[in-house]
Amino acid sequence: MSDAVKTSSLTGAVSPMIPVLVCALAIFLLSGMDAAMKSLVIAVGVYNTVLWRSMVATLVSGAAWSAGPRSKPSLPVLRLHALRAAIVGIVLLSFFWGLARLPLAEAIGLSFVAPLFALLLAALLLGERIRQVVWASLAGIAGVAIILAGQFGQASRSQDALLGTAAVLVSTVFYAYNLILSRRQALLAKPIEIMLFQNLCVAIILGLAAPWLAVALPRELWLPLVGVAALSLAGQFLMSWAYARAEAQYLIPTEYSAFIWAIALGWFFFGEEVAWTTLAGACLIVAGCLIAARANPKLAEPIEAAV
Repeated sequence: MSDAVKTSSLTGAVSPMIPVLVCALAIFLLSGMDAAMKSLVIAVGVYNTVLWRSMVATLVSGAAWSAGPRSKPSLPVLRLHALRAAIVGIVLLSFFWGLARLPLAEAIGLSFVAPLFALLLAALLLGERIRQVVWASLAGIAGVAIILAGQFGQASRSQDALLGTAAVLVSTVFYAYNLILSRRQALLAKPIEIMLFQNLCVAIILGLAAPWLAVALPRELWLPLVGVAALSLAGQFLMSWAYARAEAQYLIPTEYSAFIWAIALGWFFFGEEVAWTTLAGACLIVAGCLIAARANPKLAEPIEAAV
């Protein structure tokens, strides 16, 4: 599932072309991370995969944070880091649990409904009036319904597919709230600090269950795990860089290239075929998100940015 911080202050490039290309590269890296995470989850389960990934990411981001200028976060900021980490932990566990039970393209397509939930939460929690949210939500609901209809046509995997779909949709609801929290967080901390304390807090929270659930990672899986952490951190950094230098309206459409990468990676690594219902449903969901982007670009971001 991408925790990149999208800032509203624009610096650097005059033309959005370079940030667009950088954002597209970030999406490619994060899509590769999704494929690698799916393999790890299948091998050792979602809990151990996310726990060990968080620990590795904490070490890497901690080294980067220690090497540069830094300041000790205040207690209110630490509370915000911990709250968002708890939400992100739920997002990661539910998303990657569902990803292990769905074709890669189907899971990514379903995850795109997160911006629509974010708009609804913005209207409920922040009192924002968004006319387009009705049409955007209808398009998203229709897309999810079409994907679900395709699953019912495959009886051999219908139960696992429905459970996986439910898990991905749960992750999108929590990710929508995560988007709202990230706006507050971006005003109080720098990206490297956020990356460090988010991974650290996730590792601590999951570590509470380690005596009962944690297992030693097989030696052959350490290299893929380090690769996953590197892809995640690189993708987060590149997206932060791009969103600091170009408006969201230019960058948001590139994020949906994750669906194309998911199709290619799912076919290459897992032999997954994409049903026409997944293609049609994903197109409707993306259409709804683009409508949402016109209503509030800062909340119209796919789940890739969080995982």
